[in-house]
Amino acid sequence: MNSHAHLGAFLKARRAQLTPRECGLPEAGSGRRVAGLRREEVARLAAISVDYYTRLEQGRVRASAPVLATLTRALRLDEDQQGYLYELAGRSDDRPPRRRPAQRLRPAMRRLLDQLAHTPALVLGERLDILAWNQA
Repeated sequence: MNSHAHLGAFLKARRAQLTPRECGLPEAGSGRRVAGLRREEVARLAAISVDYYTRLEQGRVRASAPVLATLTRALRLDEDQQGYLYELAGRSDDRPPRRRPAQRLRPAMRRLLDQLAHTPALVLGERLDILAWNQA
């Protein structure tokens, strides 16, 4: 089995683990022939054509980094699964960097904010997200 076939097997297995409801898709009233998501549903979630997704599962094409990124979101892959997907696709160098843990506000900064009762103030994190603010 070549690496493209392994990638296809991984994609099939992962799509079988998801339900339309988990992905925000309406569930069809009739019985489903496949466990989990259909190829058409994954393609729609990943904003790629059904034909291209089918060829990916069959190991007939090499996935680009942007397609892998959309598949990561569509198939709701965790960081380990995402790493494995990029490895199978032969694109481990193209993998997006891991997310940094959320920044926490130090207790001393919280006390300072609380003491600034008459002045509006807020604390920004490294990535300019608002970590805390005072009542004013």
